[in-house]
Amino acid sequence: MRTTLNLDERLVQELMKATQAKTKTEAISQAISDLIRRRKLDKLKSLSGKIHLVLDRQKHEKVEMRRQDKVLRRWHGHR
Repeated sequence: MRTTLNLDERLVQELMKATQAKTKTEAISQAISDLIRRRKLDKLKSLSGKIHLVLDRQKHEKVEMRRQDKVLRRWHGHR
């Protein structure tokens, strides 16, 4: 997408050095991607301690097998 922007040339040059990008477009794309990634990580970090997971693979496997059995019984019953 083409966009016209008024950017501080010194900041763009510093960005290009920091990202080692060869073009302004590449540098700005990297910066945008990095900012989005960091914001998503910050959101995940803010959830730390707020979610309690009990990961019991065997229990979940049994629950999934029962669910699949129910689906199969329903499917066979409607033939």
